[in-house]
Amino acid sequence: MKFTQTLITVAILSLAPAAFAADTVATVNGKAIKQTIYDFIAKDAAARGQKIDDQVKSAITNKLIDSEIVYQEAQKLGLDKQSDYIAREELSRRELLTSVYLQDFVKKNPISDADTKAAYEEYKKAYGDKEYSARHILVKTDAEAKEIIAKLGKGGDFAKLAKEKSLDPGSKEKGGDLGWFSPATMVKPFSEAVATLQKGGVSSAPVQTQFGWHVIKLVDTRVAQPLSYDKVKDGLQKNLQQRNLEKMMADLRAKAKVEITK
Repeated sequence: MKFTQTLITVAILSLAPAAFAADTVATVNGKAIKQTIYDFIAKDAAARGQKIDDQVKSAITNKLIDSEIVYQEAQKLGLDKQSDYIAREELSRRELLTSVYLQDFVKKNPISDADTKAAYEEYKKAYGDKEYSARHILVKTDAEAKEIIAKLGKGGDFAKLAKEKSLDPGSKEKGGDLGWFSPATMVKPFSEAVATLQKGGVSSAPVQTQFGWHVIKLVDTRVAQPLSYDKVKDGLQKNLQQRNLEKMMADLRAKAKVEITK
């Protein structure tokens, strides 16, 4: 009986190093670097298009070895016992698990083609049936805008005044030219004012928005040309997925018992 037990023990001990080696890529001061960690890094690199050849494999292994050496030294110094480290570790774990949860939610709640196409119809409706080409001059005050309107009324050059006076860095050097745009892409007071103008007309009164006071000139109009479904599909799906995430978060918050103690 004892002889049989001895054989079993010897057999287990002889297999242990091989089993241990199979689950590790290296050891540092007797501490194993797990194969699962190596596999995760390699898998992530491959997913990002990296070819996992011998050179990359060696780089991953050596990076893990260097990391383990520094990790062990940090432990010797007791850095892992410091309050700031403990707090950061907890936050990192919390953020990682939260990220994994959100990824799992997205995977289990894909956006259907039907939902995306419905969102595209909403996009086209919001885009409107007209596009405008306009120039504007943005200034700080109503009085400044009125002075510019008066100068234009006396034959002043709109593009020249825009270069001299406008506060909009995006259009200033282009003589106030905004190019073609949909009303939906502009703040409401601005788009409403543009819609009242005739081709070549200038706003008779300053238009106020959160950016300041505008003097607007309508250059031209045309039939709306919204982007095709294929060009906006990815963006629409991301927006729909974001809405799903926000709803999920609101639902979870509604169920949770939250008490703010400070």
